Order: sequence, then structure tokens, then C-alpha cells
Amino acid sequence: MSTLANQLAAAEREEVARGIRLLLARPLLTEAADPTGFELVRRRRGPLAKWFDYTCGWNLVVEPRRGYARLAKVRAGADGSRPARRQRAGRAPFDRRRYVLLCVTAAELLSMPMTTIGLLADRVVQATAADQALPAFDPVHRPERMAFVDVLGLLESYGVLRAVDGTTETYVETAEAKVLYGVDTTLLMRLPAAPVGASGLAVPPDEVPTRFEELLTGMVRERRYGAASGAAGGEATEEETRTTAVTEPRTTAATEPRRTLWLRHSVLRRLFDDPVLYRADLTEDELAYVTSLTGRQILRRSVEQAGFVLEERAEGFLLVDPDAVATDVRFPDDTSTARVAALLLLEPVCGAPAGLLPEQLAEAGAELLRRFPRWAKAYQSQDGAARLAEDAVRVLRDVGLVHRVGGRVVGRPAARRYRVAGTTSTDARPVPATSTGRRRTTGAAGGPYEGDEQ
Repeated sequence: MSTLANQLAAAEREEVARGIRLLLARPLLTEAADPTGFELVRRRRGPLAKWFDYTCGWNLVVEPRRGYARLAKVRAGADGSRPARRQRAGRAPFDRRRYVLLCVTAAELLSMPMTTIGLLADRVVQATAADQALPAFDPVHRPERMAFVDVLGLLESYGVLRAVDGTTETYVETAEAKVLYGVDTTLLMRLPAAPVGASGLAVPPDEVPTRFEELLTGMVRERRYGAASGAAGGEATEEETRTTAVTEPRTTAATEPRRTLWLRHSVLRRLFDDPVLYRADLTEDELAYVTSLTGRQILRRSVEQAGFVLEERAEGFLLVDPDAVATDVRFPDDTSTARVAALLLLEPVCGAPAGLLPEQLAEAGAELLRRFPRWAKAYQSQDGAARLAEDAVRVLRDVGLVHRVGGRVVGRPAARRYRVAGTTSTDARPVPATSTGRRRTTGAAGGPYEGDEQ
């Protein structure tokens, strides 16, 4: 009997660990997209909710009848490394225009359990025309229709929209396309993860442009920590004090329990949400917490419960996911020109301790284009080398391998885990033959992690 109980307990631990990593990679997990994963999360929703609340302070909502699980991940600061992406080939990130259309479209869908693409487009036209702060939406122009289709495609991928009749992409060719949608308004309302809604800030519209950054900070302020979240347990800045006054007029002082809770959550959120956590990026209070006896015990126990392997280095911490469950983007990766260039540019970046200037990076990009003249056709232009280097650096920054110091791009310690042993040319493009170290993996909506051995 005891053997059976031990086997059941071990099975539960394994399932909870897998569920944690599934939700880190996909904070919105739907039954339609992943029936097996959703069933696991539904079955273990109790232990999963407790783990996320204790470890990261994140709320997990599982709706078995509606077929979705939503992990509301909150970050203290803005992070541009995980943008919304177009569902078309290339998966380019959303631009400002698409984000505006996404917000307006979502607002219009709240009162529409069923709609057509034409009716929804008309509602968006009216909404943008009525708001002087927004550029008007004009579906007469093809680029506008394409941006609108990208927004609808993203909502379809979330499960908010379901095409009952017709295909969304047909709207790109003609505004007369006929597409009928079913709308899951309950799931739509679950998409925002900010603790404070934009309408809850109660700021006059004419003040929004001048206080935009302040208001963004106010939307992610969490009352459970009191003033402790202002500066990781330290003194809040003047801007943070003003934001607190907007969102929490009666905020109480940070007590020691609140401060300790904030330190635990702020450190572990970053560990489970970033490719690598550097000690240099932690405040003095955060570093003191994570190196204390209690902090280290909680850190190691949380990592073990989630099924990761912790690598602790002098420079910081890495998480290894042996099964790559929490993986949706890999590095190294040869699926795009920028990602191939990113790996190849690591060598000159790491070879310059003081970092490289934009001109030096552009020259390194130009050298790649000279070596492979039939490769990267989108960058074979006068400014192509500079654009290639810029896109490659963006990839490296997103996975925590480089950062900018002044006007230079400087390699971070984790970057030295990679080394290109050689390249081969396949179809006129460079293919890194081997790279030492481990394959870095990241989560667009969840956590980026170090993955399998290369």
C-alpha cells in the first residue's frame, strides 16, 4: 500500500512540474490548442495555483467548462522582448498600429457574442473616428486591412474569436469578404494581466500623453505588497509615489512581511521569466534575500518542484529544462536570418571586452554578407549590413546574452557559453556547424530557459 501511495505521489509531482512549465511557456492554455496539456492542468489545478501564488504571486484561473487556463503573469517593468506576433509566415512583431487596432477591436468585441468581419470593421472605423488621439481606421486601403487581419488572427489564436463561416485572410484582398465569428467575451476579459485596469487610474485624457510611463507603472502596481514594491523594498521614487497616490490613495507603509513577500516574488518572477538572472541586475535587498539561508532554500525547492535544474554561477542563475516543455523559442536557431546572424556575431562581440560600436557591428554584418553573397537577400542593400547587425543584436538582447553600455554592445557572461566551431553553406546560406555550451530557450509569454545540450 505504501508503495502505491509513493507511486501516486511521484506521479502527482511529475504532473505538477510539467503543468508549471506548460503554463510558463503558454500563460493562456486552451483545450482546443492543447487538449492533453489542458487536461493535465485541469486535473492538477489546485497544486498549480498554490505553487504560482506562493512562488511568484501570480493568479491562475482554470475554467474546465469553458476550456481554458489563464496564468496572470505580472512584471514590475516593461519588457519588449515578448511582443505580440503576426500569425503569418515570418511572425513579425506587432507595430504600434496593430497594437492600437488590437485594443480598439477588443473593446468593441466585448458586447458582441456574434459578429461578421465587416460589421466589426465598421465598429472600429466609428470608434477610431470618435477618438482624436487615435488615427482613423480606413479599410479601403490594403495595408490597413492587412493590419486588421493580423489583429483578428492573434485573437483567433487566443481562442477569443472562432471563424464559424469563411476565412479571415480573405479580407486582405477585399473589404467585401464574408466571415462570421463567434466571440468568447469571457475569455476576452481574461486577457489583460495588469492588476489595475486602465479605467481605474481615473486620469483626464489630456494628461495621458505626459504621464504615460507613470500610468504604465500604476497599472502593474500590486496592493498586496504595499509600498514595498516601489523600489524592491527600498524608498520609492517621486514618480512611484505619485503613481501609488493615483492607484492606492490609502496605501499603508511596507511592513516587514510585505517586504519579504515582495523580495521573494520579485526575484523568483525574474528567474522563471528570463533567460538568465544576473546578480548584477538585482538590487542589494534582492541579492541579500536570494543568498540568505531562507531565500536559497525557497529558490532551490521552487526550481525542483517545477522540474528544472538550477545552475548557480558566480555571475548569476540559469534554469535548465531537460524536456524543453517551457520552450517556444530556441537559441541557437537557424529558422531566421537574424537568428543565424546573432550566433555568428557573438564571436566578435565576446572578443571585444569593451564592446562594439554600431559601426563595428555593421562592419561585422557586412563581412557576413560578403562571405555569403546569395544569403540574406532582404539585407542586400546599402544599409542592409547595419540592419542585419541591429536585428541580430535584438535577438541576443532578448535572450540575455548582450546588453548596451553607453553606445556599445557588450557581451554578458552567458554569451561565452557559445562558440561557433565552423559553418557550412547550404542553399547559399551560412549554417553554424556546431556550438559549444547549451541551447538557450525562451518563452514568449512564459519563461525563457536554458535547454538541452547541443
